[in-house]
Amino acid sequence: MIAVFAIAALAAQSPPPEPAWTWTLYADADPVVLAHEVPDTANLRTTLECDPGASVARLTLYDGPALSGMARATSGEASAVAEAATTRAGVTRLALRTDHPVFAAFTVDGRLAIVVGDQRRPVEIPAAHLAKLRRFAELCSG
Repeated sequence: MIAVFAIAALAAQSPPPEPAWTWTLYADADPVVLAHEVPDTANLRTTLECDPGASVARLTLYDGPALSGMARATSGEASAVAEAATTRAGVTRLALRTDHPVFAAFTVDGRLAIVVGDQRRPVEIPAAHLAKLRRFAELCSG
């Protein structure tokens, strides 16, 4: 009986499990969306959206320092310049061409850094989800 109470007390003290963040591709949607999210919740960290065939990905970064101004997007050896805008507190948006070398490098290693001034926002897609990023780029490209 004491063991049952001890286990119950330990369970009550354990922190709740971390939410299950994942990358999800909504390929049948218009726009096409690749989201870093907790499924079936409103929790988002990053989204990439595009109109099929338009060759422009709209990147939205949530819950971090808001970035406004000219941004340098870097992946591997490639870089691009884009205008970053803050749409509301902690939400930054910018657009990147899917046919640009920086986006091609991003689809290879899953790492993209967005820098405005002294603020840096990384986007990292693990290897297990790179096929979703490549499919996103394929659907977006014209």
